[in-house]
Amino acid sequence: MSGPDITVDDLAAKWRDGAHIIDVREPGEYVEAHIPCARLLPMGAVIAELDQIPRDRTVYVVCAVGGRSAQVADYLGAQGIEARNVAGGTQAWVRAGHPVETGLPE
Repeated sequence: MSGPDITVDDLAAKWRDGAHIIDVREPGEYVEAHIPCARLLPMGAVIAELDQIPRDRTVYVVCAVGGRSAQVADYLGAQGIEARNVAGGTQAWVRAGHPVETGLPE
């Protein structure tokens, strides 16, 4: 079951502690700006990659503003994965002044 939404400020504290963050935007959006260490997993690929998502810890799901990630968090919750939607998404993360990276992971 998915938990309540998490704010970007609360996520920042968990991010510093190594939180598992999944970015469900498309690659073109991800390369522009993303949370460092967030794993790119476009929304359309979540079902196919479900076995790659950890079940032993909370997963934080982010998109641009929170709509797609809320849907994915609900889906993951229905699959027995503890998932939290990031309220406001990447745009709120950037506006709050938290660190960002650009480009695709190496």
